[in-house]
Amino acid sequence: MAEIPRADAIRGITMRWAWSEGPTKGKVHEHVFHDDGTVEWHDAGSASLTKPSKEVAGAHGSTRLERVPYAAFEVTPEVFAVSYLAASGYTLTVVLNFATRQLVGVASGGKDWYPLRGTFEVVG
Repeated sequence: MAEIPRADAIRGITMRWAWSEGPTKGKVHEHVFHDDGTVEWHDAGSASLTKPSKEVAGAHGSTRLERVPYAAFEVTPEVFAVSYLAASGYTLTVVLNFATRQLVGVASGGKDWYPLRGTFEVVG
């Protein structure tokens, strides 16, 4: 496998993604992009990092926090594409615009495809 790109602007930060369209509409998920090239996420409304999201972008019924490799590409100095494959079989791919704090993307599985839209903030 070729080396996976992980843009410096994404690596090592935590973001909250608030979904305004798609199957997770109304939810907020916190994503932690670790320096080691993995990402973990959870419902930002949960009291603990150990409670995983059970939405399309999360671990579908899992009882453990998922941590998987991610890719992050710089498109322009303010726009980045980020993607990861969850153990559930769903891939989440989003484009983050740091100038507007808007995100657009697609969650897809073997037979499902969901366009997504929302906003994001960097929290750490």
